[in-house]
Amino acid sequence: MVAKLSRDQAVGCQVAMPLDTGGVTNLHLRADGERDPGLPDSYMPTMDTGPDIGAALKSAREFRGLTLQDVADCTRIRRAYLAAIEDMRLDELPSRPFTIGYVRAYANALGMDGEAAVERFKLDEPAPDEPLRAPVGVRRDGDPRVMAIVVAGLLIVGAIIMWNIAQRAMSEQAPPAANAPEASAVGLPAPAPPVGPVALGAPLPAPVESTTPTPYETPGLEAATAGDGSSKAADDAAKLAKAHPEDVVAAPSAPLASTFVANGTIHGAPAAGSVVTLQARKPTSLIVRGADGSVYFARQLAAGEAYRAPMLKGLTVDVAEPSSVQVFVGGQSRGLLPSAQTLVSKLAASAQ
Repeated sequence: MVAKLSRDQAVGCQVAMPLDTGGVTNLHLRADGERDPGLPDSYMPTMDTGPDIGAALKSAREFRGLTLQDVADCTRIRRAYLAAIEDMRLDELPSRPFTIGYVRAYANALGMDGEAAVERFKLDEPAPDEPLRAPVGVRRDGDPRVMAIVVAGLLIVGAIIMWNIAQRAMSEQAPPAANAPEASAVGLPAPAPPVGPVALGAPLPAPVESTTPTPYETPGLEAATAGDGSSKAADDAAKLAKAHPEDVVAAPSAPLASTFVANGTIHGAPAAGSVVTLQARKPTSLIVRGADGSVYFARQLAAGEAYRAPMLKGLTVDVAEPSSVQVFVGGQSRGLLPSAQTLVSKLAASAQ
């Protein structure tokens, strides 16, 4: 027989299923006032009945003569979930928040206090930090290749870091590169900062198995100094000396050789094409330039070496230290050079 729900049962079912607008016609319940003949009259299940909330809900359901299917139809909860709640098989239920909602709806459907049922459930199963579990039947398996790629990437990054650390440690432990030997270690004079005119040292000896190159001779120099050219240059030098007597070479303060004596290599023009001869008293540099600035002769002279100046107009003698060069005109001494830069024609005019 199909019995009507009691007032408490009807209220509980409506609360549990607010979206159900139809009547429940398949609940086979006892009529109001009917009780299980096997139970005493004073028996009334409560939330404290049984060892846990599942047993209390089961006792209340049986006291009201309801089956699991009746409660499942009222609450829209799976019958398997309701059976798992009664037996406290929580591993067969969804996550804890869903289970708490099922317990509340189950108690409300039986006309009991749903919040009290939830409190009893939390006392029986205290697990406040339990992570959410996916609903039963939904399985999400991660791709194992993603984890393998992540692990491989971490290994590569670690290997790069270790390689850089090893390279830095090896560079710090490597001995410093040997410095180039100082100039003095190989016999060269130590360089000094230039102050004023540059004074060049004595020429170095020729390397082993090498030859001294032939001194440079200006093309056409010998032909220009031969013949009438020498007399004409001498006349020009005499005129210049009369016009500028202050440029005549002064007598040396120290005794000098009165006549020219070759004590080394003689560079420049031949004896017949030269009037002025410059002889180095000590190592010095000598540069001879033409009127247009072209270089006729440039060399580091050793002590005793000499240079015969060709009889050309506008020749200029440039030396680093005038006192290191003695002037001979026509083979006779005319003292030392008066200045670092001197015209050859002025030196020749001093003989007139």
